[in-house]
Amino acid sequence: MTDKAPKNPKKPLIFYYAITLVILMLLNALLFPSLMQRQVTEVGYNEFLSMVDQGQVETVVYETDEQRIVFEAKKEDGKTAVFKTGMFPDDKLVERLDKAGVQFAAQIPTQTSPILSILLSYIFPIVLIIVVGQWLSKKMMKSMGGNTMTFGKANAKIYAETETGKTFADVAGQDEAKEALAEIVDFLHNPNKYAAIGAKLPKGALLVGPPGTGKTLLAKAVAGEAHVPFFSISGSEFVEMFVGMGAAKVRDLFKQASEKAPCIVFIDEIDTIGKKRDGGGLGGNDEREQTLNQLLTEMDGFDGTKGVVILAATNRPESLDPALLRPGRFDRRVPVELPDLKGREAILRVHAKEVHMSGRIDYNAIARATSGASGADLANIINEAALRAVRLGRSTVEQCDLEESVEVVIAGYQRKNAVLSPREKEIVAYHEIGHALVAAKQSDSAPVTKITIVPRTSGALGYTMQVDEGDRYLMSKTEAENKLATLTGGRAAEELIFGSVTTGASNDIEQATKLARAMITRFGMSRKFDMVALETVGNSYLGGDASLACSNETATLIDQEVIATVKTAHEKAIGILQNNMEVLHRFAAHLLERETITGEEFMSLLNRT
Repeated sequence: MTDKAPKNPKKPLIFYYAITLVILMLLNALLFPSLMQRQVTEVGYNEFLSMVDQGQVETVVYETDEQRIVFEAKKEDGKTAVFKTGMFPDDKLVERLDKAGVQFAAQIPTQTSPILSILLSYIFPIVLIIVVGQWLSKKMMKSMGGNTMTFGKANAKIYAETETGKTFADVAGQDEAKEALAEIVDFLHNPNKYAAIGAKLPKGALLVGPPGTGKTLLAKAVAGEAHVPFFSISGSEFVEMFVGMGAAKVRDLFKQASEKAPCIVFIDEIDTIGKKRDGGGLGGNDEREQTLNQLLTEMDGFDGTKGVVILAATNRPESLDPALLRPGRFDRRVPVELPDLKGREAILRVHAKEVHMSGRIDYNAIARATSGASGADLANIINEAALRAVRLGRSTVEQCDLEESVEVVIAGYQRKNAVLSPREKEIVAYHEIGHALVAAKQSDSAPVTKITIVPRTSGALGYTMQVDEGDRYLMSKTEAENKLATLTGGRAAEELIFGSVTTGASNDIEQATKLARAMITRFGMSRKFDMVALETVGNSYLGGDASLACSNETATLIDQEVIATVKTAHEKAIGILQNNMEVLHRFAAHLLERETITGEEFMSLLNRT
């Protein structure tokens, strides 16, 4: 039995339009050959008058713009033709034409074919509009990522189990998040174990945390561990120009997920479509709200026994609609926080597996120096170290490469073309030694690990690095005051040695003011205001936007308290340096000579005094 021949694809409408035009033109030429385009013959004025006198001229038109006469006359063979001639001053011409019985007209048509007239006047414009409309429609669909048949499709990236290439072994520093998601993986592997006791699979899990902490990596690892298809789509891909298209994409995504179940659907940056509804968009009927409503409906009507898990990631959980976060939709909230000391060391080791590392790498030291770094930052540090090793012609990454890459991420590259004058270099040296000396002479202060006066691309002309031995989760009032004194130590050294101040302390001033304000408005470290929250912080995962929650009178008192706190710390730093002037001079001269001093060298010199 032979297979049926495939049907020919449907021809475009332009093909039939072209056939129709050809047929109409052929009919016009065959049926009305005498009514096609008429030729206009030019004659002399005297010949025109002769034809008038002989009674050949039937109709006359005077064209004022062209200053000529166009007339219709019979030729010798009896056929009518159109002629034209120039115009000469002749006062008796009108009487002459009246006497000859010539008709005066406004226009003499040179084309009288009915079919061709209808064709050009009506059919051709309509065809042109249809053709141009179809062309624009196809071009618009192509620019939107598909044709008319794929309009409203979700276009989610589908990864098979072998294509994600990620498991929990590739995720380090997020043990709590992995434990929370491991239960979902176990449910997908052993659904009967949970069904026996009546437990249901969580419909959704929301991954929240700062940028770069590995939320997307965790979602891929869940799919890789469960060996199920992985749908990945960004929240911004649901946002369309036309109202209703985002909702159509949501429907299509969940339809695909139902067909591929069990599977995992991952929506990245869900805050793009999941923001709180405020009723400000034309009665709540805007595109974003329709998309959100459709997402809520799909999650409600989804059969939890099919094994479809919806994961979403955001770094703005406070902006999400409460209806999206209620039980039955995103049942589980999984924090993916910045890694601690142990986590940072584990992340460094994971990324170092792909790089040729020396056998003498102290990952713990690098982890201590990168407090507050995300997984993405640590991956960048490893890569920067590898690039530096290549630039220096080495085949393996050394400890010095990692230490330099940490400084590159924190302060930028060294500015080799920045040449400071001797005076500026001396000021920077005293400034940095002022920081280090004030820090070292205080208890409960992080130890100094490096002092340098080498300019960096971030704009810093030098810096003093302090690294705690371990992670610090709490800061006492004494520690905060010591940190303030350390921040003001650079400016204090400039004042004592040079009797003037420079712009070099701008970043220190900014950090000191920010810390002092937080002590008073958020940490309750002021006797005047006691334990009263005077400031609220939003977008905590994106740096934190602080806004005062008090009256203008209280804000004035807060400013006064901040000024007094910073001033007290500044005076404390001046006192410490005044008691150690000899050490300050000696260390500044040593730094001017060496440009960079390690923490061990600094403490060794300090202990000798």
